Amino acid sequence: MEKNYALITGGSSGIGFEIAKDLANRGYNIILVSRNEQNLQDCCKHLSEEFNVSSDYISSDLANKESVRHIYQTTKERGYNVEILINNAGYGIASPFHETSLEDEEKFVRVLATSVISLTKLFVRDMVENKAGKIMIVSSVAAFAPPSAIQVLYGPIKTFMNRFSDAMNSSYNHIGITSTAVCPGFTVTNFHTASNVQKMMDDVPSFMKFSAERIAKEGTEAMFKGKHLCVPTKTYKFLVFLLRVTPYWFIRLLENTLAPGRYEKKET
Repeated sequence: MEKNYALITGGSSGIGFEIAKDLANRGYNIILVSRNEQNLQDCCKHLSEEFNVSSDYISSDLANKESVRHIYQTTKERGYNVEILINNAGYGIASPFHETSLEDEEKFVRVLATSVISLTKLFVRDMVENKAGKIMIVSSVAAFAPPSAIQVLYGPIKTFMNRFSDAMNSSYNHIGITSTAVCPGFTVTNFHTASNVQKMMDDVPSFMKFSAERIAKEGTEAMFKGKHLCVPTKTYKFLVFLLRVTPYWFIRLLENTLAPGRYEKKET
């Protein structure tokens, strides 16, 4: 007999683990996916003991082409029915676009885009059969912002992810499946240190940085309400509103004040 679960990629830290705790608190069984097996074991132990739910993990690197099928097949072998899919895995590149290897950029796209599409495609088949399911894609306010000189592909990929989420809603809302694109701004996690972009994060004004717990709670609440788009916090809701209505030239004038160094790399 299958057990119903929520599967969270990038689930052993940051926003992903906070989403896992929020869902476990609501009574959902949890499957965590990330690379570090020890972290996964510790997180699963915490979830099971704190929230009295069943928790399991799949150690997998989404930068690997074979990881998506491995994740899906493992859930089937263990008898898990994934009714909630949280696409949250992140990937960071600190070097300028012209200095990175083609392999690094391919991994960047695979983790942030290709794996999201592939996992969604595999699990949505089961959701269609069950006529129910919820999908969350952790995107970014970068989808609405001007192009960045840091991680050139990041904003375009997040824009694409928002559109992909929209397309999923157009295709599957009528049978009870919803997709929510959650677009946080700067969030305090260990991701920036791990991606070697902590200096950029340190330069961001404190009023523009929010906790992973808050982002997770607002995102999860939006998902359960069936919202197609969630921009957590009033600060970023207002910022996205301004980005949508303000002339582009004025945005370029302000951007280095809001996020120093993010939009222009000066020669040293």
